[in-house]
Amino acid sequence: MPQISSKGQLMPPSPIRKLVPYAEEAKRKGRTVYHLNIGQPDIETPQIVLDGLKKVDLKVIEYSHSAGNESYRKGLAKYYDKYGIKITHNDIIVTTGGSEALVFGFMTCLDQGDEVIIPEPFYANYNGFAVMAGVTVKPITASIENGYALPPIEEFEKLITPKTKAILICNPGNPTGYLYSKKELEALRDIVKKHDLFLFADEVYREFCYDGAQPYSAMNLEGIENNVILVDSVSKRYSMCGARIGALITRNQEVIAAALKFGQARLSPPTFGQIASEIALDTPEIYFENVVNEYVQRRNILVDGLNKIEGVMCPKPGGAFYAMARLPIDNSDKFCQWMLEEFEFENATVMMAPATGFYASKGLGQNEVRVAYVLNQEALKKSIEILDAALKVYPGRTINVAKKATTV
Repeated sequence: MPQISSKGQLMPPSPIRKLVPYAEEAKRKGRTVYHLNIGQPDIETPQIVLDGLKKVDLKVIEYSHSAGNESYRKGLAKYYDKYGIKITHNDIIVTTGGSEALVFGFMTCLDQGDEVIIPEPFYANYNGFAVMAGVTVKPITASIENGYALPPIEEFEKLITPKTKAILICNPGNPTGYLYSKKELEALRDIVKKHDLFLFADEVYREFCYDGAQPYSAMNLEGIENNVILVDSVSKRYSMCGARIGALITRNQEVIAAALKFGQARLSPPTFGQIASEIALDTPEIYFENVVNEYVQRRNILVDGLNKIEGVMCPKPGGAFYAMARLPIDNSDKFCQWMLEEFEFENATVMMAPATGFYASKGLGQNEVRVAYVLNQEALKKSIEILDAALKVYPGRTINVAKKATTV
């Protein structure tokens, strides 16, 4: 029988989705499964989008320009202007989600075997994108002890080799929710400029910053205007994950011209997704105010609740809608599967993402999980109750407490 490719063999499974069969089996047994494993918000898509789509009257669903509809790109340029990001529609390529934007960016800017430095834990699919592009990930480990702040710049310097071509950050971060400060970004700017690297900035959670914090875009870093490549998406901003519309944005016209050739090879981004995304640009500001207020309440319920459980540590995120938690467990993959296969509390259980998949360094994340506070407040309170009960009886618990819950 023919063998699959080396890339096919190297492609990592999603830590977010790999436990889905166990969740499905738990549901077949009649259990309620609280999904804290995936960043699929229950927040409603803006009504303006839903209403606008009903009015679409197309006789032919055509290809768009390979860079995306010009009217949408011009609208996006106005959107970024609100954040002080001065660009034109010619600096934008509309992509099939932020995922395609990063893949295009990797394939445009890095050769086979080149290296990209990424602070870990990071969005698990970065590993997959790197495999697709033939790029080597060089992780630099952030610590839960200081809330996953940017590691010291001297640690970045230690990783730089002749093959290092880029640094990738997510701000605010997935999976940590950490929000990089302007000072941290300027430190990155200095090392990018010194070594003439590309800086990929995944800013898809820009709208979700808390406690009065304001996001600072890598696009506004002075002196590296041609080094910065912004990755963005409508998925979380407007709770439109299924629209599959993202963007690659850079002032570097050589990068735009080369990335567009990849865009031409896949023909065009989705037509209806672009229509929906262009309508979404007129979403009233009150929508975001309400969503942010809701996420702050959810974050506080989840993080405060987790930190009250014996042996659990969970830094309070400054943005996005994820948190990383250290649990008193021996193995997060085993624990998350056990929660779905063997545990129930009042006929319910919780699905989380094992943190091992968010690290490139082998052996890290064994006692950490990512939780997404994308469910309503009552569901989050129940999830904490279930997790507390589970940790009291989990066979691989690393500290001893009285057992009060049931395993099945």
